[in-house]
Amino acid sequence: MKDMPLGQVYQLLEPGPVVLLTTAAHGRANVMTMSWHMMVDFTPPLVACVVSSADHSFAALRATRECVIALPAVALAKKVVAIGNCSGRDVDKFATIGLTPLPALHVAAPLVGECFANLECKVVETRLVNRYNLFVLEVVKAWGDPAQEHPKTIHHKGFGHFVVDGRAITLASKMP
Repeated sequence: MKDMPLGQVYQLLEPGPVVLLTTAAHGRANVMTMSWHMMVDFTPPLVACVVSSADHSFAALRATRECVIALPAVALAKKVVAIGNCSGRDVDKFATIGLTPLPALHVAAPLVGECFANLECKVVETRLVNRYNLFVLEVVKAWGDPAQEHPKTIHHKGFGHFVVDGRAITLASKMP
């Protein structure tokens, strides 16, 4: 073993697929790139996510207490990075990046038409927001695009490096 800088730890534990988080506040939709999230419970599905207080989406998520988590496939990778490289304070990201906002059923935040799945979410826990910018969301409606079969997700490894979802294997498990 060799000493490793603590600043590189997140590159080892980056949790899952890069997602898009949409919000809507004051009649304006926004979308941000997010990779710091994790499942917290099965039913109802609970997701914890970190949204920096420096992000334009933070204020909207805190005020409206709702959002959409949209899952992009690898074909959207360049758009996902472009979304992360600009601020909703300055531009309409949907128009600038070329994404289609679609109406959601239970939240004001839009679905992302190009994504293979969209999860409508309500904030159910905020006790860790002030200290860690961590929101706990309940997924209240899930949408999938049947036209996108076997989508490959992207996973952030830090500093512009990504891994694309690979080969799937099935192993015996007592869990369904």
